[in-house]
Amino acid sequence: MAHAGIHTDANDPLNVTNPEHAQHHIVTPLQYTFVYLTLLVCTGITAGAAYVDLGWANPVIALAIACFKAVIVILFFMHVAYQSRLIKMTIGAGFFIFLVLVTMTMTDYISRAWGLW
Repeated sequence: MAHAGIHTDANDPLNVTNPEHAQHHIVTPLQYTFVYLTLLVCTGITAGAAYVDLGWANPVIALAIACFKAVIVILFFMHVAYQSRLIKMTIGAGFFIFLVLVTMTMTDYISRAWGLW
């Protein structure tokens, strides 16, 4: 029985028509342990990188590690890895906009010192 406004199709085994009705993915404790250990190692790398003077690369490395950790959290703790392509594209667009904003901010910051070199 079809509800008003909801299209159901028996020939849609991947549930593309209504992806919000897909079966929930069960994540095992072992997978959560691997994610936890990955985040813990990345936190250690971030702390270790803070003690190494790499000049202008320090903030770049810190942001790269932070973005990697954010992707891990979004993919596994927020279960985006098991969602539809539309949701993955939306998350990817958010990261793209974040990178554009950081790039624009950094180019503005760097260009302010051009006359002082």
